Amino acid sequence: MDMALELRGIDKRFGDVHANKDINLQVRQGTIHGIVGENGAGKSTLMSIIYGFYAADKGDVLVDGQVLDIKDSKTAINAGIGMVHQHFMLIQNFTALENVILGAEDGIAIETSLDKARREMERLASEYQLNVPLDVPVEELSVGYQQRIEILKALYRGARILILDEPTGVLTPQETDHLFKVLASLKEQGTTVILITHKLREIMAATDEVSVMRRGEMVAHVKTADTNQEDLAELMVGRKVLLRVEKGEAEPGDVKLAARHISLTDAQGVKRLSDVSLDVRAGEIVGIAGVSGNGQSELLEALAGIRNIDSGEMYLNGETVTAGTAIDPEKVRQLGVGHIPEDRHRMGLINTFSAYEAFVLGYHRDASYNSGVLMSQKAMIDDCRAKMESWDVRPPDPFLKTANFSGGNQQKLVIAREVEQGHDVMLIGQPTRGVDIGAIESIHKRILEMRDAGKAILLVSVELDEIRSLADRILVMFDGIIVGEVPADKADERTLGLMMANIVPDEIKALQAEVSA
Repeated sequence: MDMALELRGIDKRFGDVHANKDINLQVRQGTIHGIVGENGAGKSTLMSIIYGFYAADKGDVLVDGQVLDIKDSKTAINAGIGMVHQHFMLIQNFTALENVILGAEDGIAIETSLDKARREMERLASEYQLNVPLDVPVEELSVGYQQRIEILKALYRGARILILDEPTGVLTPQETDHLFKVLASLKEQGTTVILITHKLREIMAATDEVSVMRRGEMVAHVKTADTNQEDLAELMVGRKVLLRVEKGEAEPGDVKLAARHISLTDAQGVKRLSDVSLDVRAGEIVGIAGVSGNGQSELLEALAGIRNIDSGEMYLNGETVTAGTAIDPEKVRQLGVGHIPEDRHRMGLINTFSAYEAFVLGYHRDASYNSGVLMSQKAMIDDCRAKMESWDVRPPDPFLKTANFSGGNQQKLVIAREVEQGHDVMLIGQPTRGVDIGAIESIHKRILEMRDAGKAILLVSVELDEIRSLADRILVMFDGIIVGEVPADKADERTLGLMMANIVPDEIKALQAEVSA
């Protein structure tokens, strides 16, 4: 079969970082080709070279058998290469149709461009199952629709090779299933798809072939039918990896964390939480599932003392906090409630700080770090070094700026800082976001160890596999409300996916009624 795309000896450095090392890759025309690898493996750099964001230091890119000098993204687009980025590139107050033609207008007559685009969009929507409300502003559309718009943008510009970077991160399982149907339809029509994802289950479900990258090198090319998730994980990491951590039955104790009818409105006047109630007991993990942006972040921040609630009350490890009560993150920590924030860069770290300085953030007044009126630098450094070794933070250098650690090692710093304080309650947001598959295994084990030691854990994650693997009970949020609760043994992907779209199956309603009775 002819090669739609071929890379020969691609090499790229950023200073001392050797991002791509003599990469060779062949992608057959009309196939779905997966590319997997840990963070920092070089996947994004390689795709950026193909799409014209970066220029390779050495090597050739061939499209349809011809060497192509890709100077910029316009060159790539003209060659039939399209890319759907992990974070959508859409103008929120433009309609879907206006977003599609942006940058691809036919002269100054916008109405003519819109009419032409509408006809083409209707054809593409029918051919590839990509129906989108063309005249609705993007900000009013679901993330599933927004992703379809990104794909339509690429197809409208004539893409014959379509690159998708982590395309399912913000989709429900049902939206993911539809995306895979779209990709299969594109493949049937001769489009070549390159799928970059860290979700090995999706690689197995959607691709024909898969290439594995590790530390800037291409280490394997295999037919998907000839491999499995475990083998791919081992190729990515270089050792055996447990993809699902075994856990015993939970032994719940007293309620340590609770919310009672809390509501929260943000600074723009948008209601983010509406009448939310929940309990978390010692010795259990309660997971919150939902598509990103449905109130999970605001709930965690309210419980952590970062946001003020409008109404209701919270119970934090023995103390009741009502709406209007003065509370802040320091007071919450003093109550024995730890918080691992969802966004480590925005809330967990200061990138210009050294690791040992970052490791005491929020705990800098602790007696163990202070001697008299001055902080003890030696105590901070020694403690940081010991914790880095215990948590396998690489490199184990307390003086290295946090900005210079990989994303996974930054996350380990944040998690270790909170866990090692011995809090009774842990609020955990997206614990493995941007974390390598090998580190995920380690973090999951630590979370289960905390549960088994009697800690009460509230876990928020957009990764359904993570929620299902760790949680004992699962709450599902939609548009700032909790739409239902599912016991761990009933939490199949279909059920959770429907609930994430605010559709509660009858069997779950019956189960909840039985529990309430």
